[in-house]
Amino acid sequence: MAKIIAIASQKGGVGKTTTAVNLAAAVARMKRRVLLVDIDPQGNATSGFGIDKNMLMSTIYRVLIEGRSVSDAIVSSEHRVDVLPANVELAGAEVELAGMERRETRLRDALTSVSNNYDYIFIDCPPSLGFLTLNALAAAHAVLIPIQCEFYALEGVAQLMNTISLVQESVNPSLIVQGVVMTMYDGRTRIATQVVDEVKNVFGAALYETLIPRNVRLSEAPSFGQPITSYDITSRGAESYIELAREVMKREEG
Repeated sequence: MAKIIAIASQKGGVGKTTTAVNLAAAVARMKRRVLLVDIDPQGNATSGFGIDKNMLMSTIYRVLIEGRSVSDAIVSSEHRVDVLPANVELAGAEVELAGMERRETRLRDALTSVSNNYDYIFIDCPPSLGFLTLNALAAAHAVLIPIQCEFYALEGVAQLMNTISLVQESVNPSLIVQGVVMTMYDGRTRIATQVVDEVKNVFGAALYETLIPRNVRLSEAPSFGQPITSYDITSRGAESYIELAREVMKREEG
């Protein structure tokens, strides 16, 4: 069975999708079979692998709302990662899910059919705590939380942790926090070091040692539809995500 990891933050602009795309690609480079599930209506993880969101025959929306087959919706990218894609039609799913049966577990039910085909399934969540994120947390066995190195870094994290607790109590008692990763780190600034220390005081050993730097190549890669490991394997951004992949795999595989 695949190890299913939801990458979640209710705060936008923290490097959530950047982490989902580049972590998935880095793990795939280590000869693991990887599926990336894009459950964010913006569909940035989909385009981050060079997939045209306007040319999709089936998407995660069709899977969740219409019960379509996951296998029929999966797209194989050129970067060793399969993608269950999303586009703007997913934007209405929050409202539609509200009135459906098993509304929190539809993603978990759907992934059952392909779980044995992969070693890792990463889920890129939307920057909110609605039914789409609840579906991701219900389907996952672990959560990875990206936190930006800025003054208000921990703003909103308490609410996410409360949501995780509620999911543990109701639909997914085995859910754990896999780890916390600091993003957009600039070691030249005092605030970055202070924020890392503050997050370490809160999360302790859950904080990964790897710090994801501010890196021009990381910000360029999505416009070329490539993860950083394909766009510039020699960049600091690529090196950092490869190191993060090793940490994630060590926690999962021992």
